[in-house]
Amino acid sequence: MVTDEIVVSKIFYIRERKVMPDRDLAELYGVQPIRLRQQVKRNMERFPEHFMFQLTENEADTMVSHFVIPSKQQLGGHLPYAFTEHGVLMLANVLRSNRAIEVSLRIIEIFVKMREMLSTHKDILLKLEQLEKKVTGHDADVQVIFKCLKQLLDPPREPRPRVGFRRPGEEN
Repeated sequence: MVTDEIVVSKIFYIRERKVMPDRDLAELYGVQPIRLRQQVKRNMERFPEHFMFQLTENEADTMVSHFVIPSKQQLGGHLPYAFTEHGVLMLANVLRSNRAIEVSLRIIEIFVKMREMLSTHKDILLKLEQLEKKVTGHDADVQVIFKCLKQLLDPPREPRPRVGFRRPGEEN
């Protein structure tokens, strides 16, 4: 069966969405990429823009340079399709194989876990920002305290009047 690590390594963040390229999905579903693309083209009405989109030349170049993909040939020699979470599920319906259904369900579970983790991290980030605001508001107070402590530890050296016997002609 497909492991979480394999699926997560095939999820990319493009156009502010988590997506999977068609070649990776074809590999996971156990079909040839050309067959997957044919089924998508035959059923384009099932894949609106928020389910699937085709990468631009620039996005394909970025994938090659940033995500350790050896060349555009690895992407299938064409501009690949990128499927969102909903597109992955629709793709399983279009391919109609048991393996496609099983793998799609697994991929959806991983997308859900990623969304939950992101939500948890946002909560932590919000709490840190609130704490930072509290601490930032007290910076001036802390500086005053440090200044007072330094004065107590190292008081200013003002000349003090001498106490005791004075010789004739000596001042205080």
